[in-house]
Amino acid sequence: MTMPPSPNQPPHNPYGGPVPPPQQPGPYGAPQGYPAQGVPPQGFPPPYQQPGPGAWGQPPMGPPPKKSLSAGAIVAIVVGSLVLVGGIGWAAKAGLSGATGSFPEATHKLVVPKTLLAGEYTLVSDLSDSQGKEIEDTPDLTVKDAEAAVGQYTGKDGAVLVVSGMHGRIKNAEVTRRSILKGASTEKGSTLAVPPKDFTPAGYGVTVSCQVTTSKDALATTTLPMCAWGDDNTAAAVALVTPGSATAAPKDIDLAELAETTAKVRAEIRKPIG
Repeated sequence: MTMPPSPNQPPHNPYGGPVPPPQQPGPYGAPQGYPAQGVPPQGFPPPYQQPGPGAWGQPPMGPPPKKSLSAGAIVAIVVGSLVLVGGIGWAAKAGLSGATGSFPEATHKLVVPKTLLAGEYTLVSDLSDSQGKEIEDTPDLTVKDAEAAVGQYTGKDGAVLVVSGMHGRIKNAEVTRRSILKGASTEKGSTLAVPPKDFTPAGYGVTVSCQVTTSKDALATTTLPMCAWGDDNTAAAVALVTPGSATAAPKDIDLAELAETTAKVRAEIRKPIG
């Protein structure tokens, strides 16, 4: 005959273990034998936490993707900081004469057309008479009769192109070209990430120097590639930035392609005088 269980023993569990004792309220309202509310049982991830990488068969999560900058942010970086304009007069500010001899004859000038690169970019602002005054007002022993040519252009998908330069009588074009890039890399907040490299795009008869700087603010670090040229009468820098390139690693920027684009811009804005 089966005897009833003793009142001091827990009832039998048909699945092989003792039946847990009845839950009695603890002194603070939680059942005895269980953690208080908000404290997870040991060994189990609490429902209010994100499981770790690989938990429950999920693949590990990588870092969040980089956010692309808006067109407005790029304009603020490229135009608002005006690092290109600041770079034009670097040789004079540093006290460098850079060359001796006579000044060349004035035969060419720069213009700021309504479009650039076969209509791909449209003029937003001609800044020659405003920010461009810094170029004209900076004394430079290597340049005579300098007049600024500064334009901001916009293209497809938020691309921004800025041309910042001048025309006049330039005693040493190579010094001027390198001074432009040097000035841009030494502006406040700028860091030289890829040093200047010289390119000679086929069919244009000009040497173009290109570099990459980065600019860091409270929101992000921005990549800013630029190129510059200099000849007897004209010198300018070209910066072309897209939402993608603004967040790209500096080493990933194709400077050879930008040098060719710069040579094309020069061919469109450099015009004979008269």
